[in-house]
Amino acid sequence: MRSPNFDNLLKVLRREAPDRPTLFEFFLNQPLYKKVSGNTANPDWGRLDWARMVATANIRIGYDYSVMLGSTFGFPVKPVESQASRSMDATAVIFDRASFDAYNWPDPSALDYSNLTTMASELPTGAKLIVWGPGGVLENVMQLTGYEGLCYLIADDPQLAEDIFTAVGSRFVGYYKMCARQKGIGAMISNDDWGFKSQTMLRPALMRKYVFPWHKSIVETIHAAGCPAILHSCGNLESVMDDIIDDMKYDGKHSYEDTICPVEQMYEKYSRRIAIMGGIDVDFVCRSTPEEVHARSKAMLERSATRGGYALGTGNSVPAYVPDDNYFAMTSAATGFIPSEP
Repeated sequence: MRSPNFDNLLKVLRREAPDRPTLFEFFLNQPLYKKVSGNTANPDWGRLDWARMVATANIRIGYDYSVMLGSTFGFPVKPVESQASRSMDATAVIFDRASFDAYNWPDPSALDYSNLTTMASELPTGAKLIVWGPGGVLENVMQLTGYEGLCYLIADDPQLAEDIFTAVGSRFVGYYKMCARQKGIGAMISNDDWGFKSQTMLRPALMRKYVFPWHKSIVETIHAAGCPAILHSCGNLESVMDDIIDDMKYDGKHSYEDTICPVEQMYEKYSRRIAIMGGIDVDFVCRSTPEEVHARSKAMLERSATRGGYALGTGNSVPAYVPDDNYFAMTSAATGFIPSEP
């Protein structure tokens, strides 16, 4: 096991070459966390025991940080049955001005964020905590209104649509302000999926009107706390990359798919302007041999070794269906070892 040194990730986010190959991942999966950490219990997701399990696993694998949700902050919506596929309108609870006015909006300033400081203090020397959010601005608005419902609102009542985005976006700014007050935070992730395989969920002009101003405020809040801001967002965002870099001023971008644009191409096009985080396509990691995964990961590290601005990881996350051997074939390209089970 190598010693964590968060300065390496900071160098990546400054688009510099780290002192050694550096890993980045948003999240893994419970079986993998349990396997690597040796945790035999079933900690509740989002609680301190869960964060401890995640941190133990992350450090043993070779990350320079661990990730944690800031609090239980969120926007209640209509419950739906857990299933593989469902309508993007299934959770909607806001349909008009009356339902908007009647909604019980959460207050992020009323929540307890002290677990962040507790967890940060328990990390080994050299490691830092990275805080992420409960979804993002667009994701939560679409949960509240439904995707089709949001499209109709923008057409039929644009003022109400704007008011909903303001209600959600302002609370996300408040959430990150509260997280920033805690000690030991090294960076923050703003996670908000914006696109389909071929385009953004709303046309770019509407993204710029309703969504991006709130992300700009979120980044400003994170930067004011002295932390870099990482955007995790899925989908084809080519039409808004300049907005992400030049207007919102994110330091790093995460989530890439080969079917949209391979990370190698994204690195060549954008790494001088924004750090490229992860990118080894999840489908590739699942379907390839460990040797193929290791070779592509090694090649990506070699591509970026002297130019910097890259941390190795998957294109999105590591769900439970990713073969462990393939995942460790990727991480070992950076660390040179595979963590043994406790």
